[in-house]
Amino acid sequence: MPLVNTKEMFQKAYEGGYAIGAFNVNDMEIVQGIVDACKELNSPVILQVSGSARKYARHAYLYHMVQAAVEETGLPIALHLDHGSSFELCKECIDGGFTSVMIDGSHLPYEENVEVSGKTSSGAMKTPPTRSCGRPAGPPAPMNFSPGCPTVWRRTWAREA
Repeated sequence: MPLVNTKEMFQKAYEGGYAIGAFNVNDMEIVQGIVDACKELNSPVILQVSGSARKYARHAYLYHMVQAAVEETGLPIALHLDHGSSFELCKECIDGGFTSVMIDGSHLPYEENVEVSGKTSSGAMKTPPTRSCGRPAGPPAPMNFSPGCPTVWRRTWAREA
């Protein structure tokens, strides 16, 4: 069984009335521990990689560890880039075998964030991404943040991206 994409995985979960766990991985022992537990439960799983984990463990190693988990267990497993910081990183991951990516432009000014999210979703990649636009929903009232940290938060709805 090859790696699966999250669209198919979520559709089956929705129809079957179950949830799918998503866990960040960065080394073999973590992959093995998560996949062994999922195998016991016969549960599909999303193995996520952050940009920094990809730098640390390197793309090819992570991809092949997850591919080995698929081959050994026969489970439906998706390989997901979690909070990709750029279009280029998302594209590299998809082109390198990841089956899901999330573009997170929250570090950019809002207009650039929407632009990079739109570019990533425009069909330039063979797998549609999830997106993070704006800033995370925060406290309704200003709090004492560190200098330079915003005290006004804006929620962004997916339909705005």
